[in-house]
Amino acid sequence: MRRAASIAGQVVLYALFAATIGAFSNYPRYQHLPADHALLKLSFSHPGQLKGECRKRTPEELASLPPNMRAPMDCPRERSPVAVDLALDGVVISSRVIAPSGVRKDGPSTVYARFPVPAGEHRLSVKLDDSVREPGFNYARDIALKLDPGQVVVVDFNAEQGGIVIR
Repeated sequence: MRRAASIAGQVVLYALFAATIGAFSNYPRYQHLPADHALLKLSFSHPGQLKGECRKRTPEELASLPPNMRAPMDCPRERSPVAVDLALDGVVISSRVIAPSGVRKDGPSTVYARFPVPAGEHRLSVKLDDSVREPGFNYARDIALKLDPGQVVVVDFNAEQGGIVIR
């Protein structure tokens, strides 16, 4: 008798627990985007160019180094920060300078940002600078977009594909 009451109590508690989870899985309602908006994502990880020039070591410098450290060229490890400007219809919606990662500032610069934008036709302009040695932006892309409600457009960077990639 006591075992039957224990099992019935467990069934009631499990049912109550399942009903609670079911209720919170639907309420409160989460809306990813407003109904008339699209999403523009800026997402990439790119190592900037080396901050300094490589130089050839002199024979005296090479002789003073241990045998395992005698590389003929001395190149700095530190990378340039990556600057990126994102403009929609001529209005800058993001202007960022992303520092390189790593203790020695020799890793990639990584960015992820989301921008809800009204659906419709727009002009998107993206500029990227990955070198402090060269003035101005190294890469630029300017395109016309037709954004449908709920559409997601990603702005990426891939040097092998020619630079700024919009998909």
